[in-house]
Amino acid sequence: MVEIVKYGATGRRKNAIARVNLTPGQGTIQVNKREFEKYFNQETDRIMIMEPMKITNTLKKYDIAVEVNGGGMSGQAGAFRLGLSRALVKIDGEYKPLLKKADCLRRDDRMKERKKPGQKGARRKFQWVKR
Repeated sequence: MVEIVKYGATGRRKNAIARVNLTPGQGTIQVNKREFEKYFNQETDRIMIMEPMKITNTLKKYDIAVEVNGGGMSGQAGAFRLGLSRALVKIDGEYKPLLKKADCLRRDDRMKERKKPGQKGARRKFQWVKR
């Protein structure tokens, strides 16, 4: 029986969570069982996601299967990138300094500011009429 080597990691950004699984293969990418290009329509998101693979020269070495939920497209792309970077570090520890220098391993902890009571939004006040 042949054992399939699988490397997994989790990435988070805003309210998005991405569970990334890497297996040795030809470089196919599936996001929520859909094609990568069809899921992420914006070219900027795709470029940002593939940055860790380009830095480590592993573009066609691993098949990537990602399960992403929560948040919007930009948050999901950021979560995917962080999860992918963490999985690559699990594969080979020598990638860590390269990815760290490129800021791929830093968790972006910025979140949406909460709405305050007595206000219309996080900072916007209700309209006030003098007379």
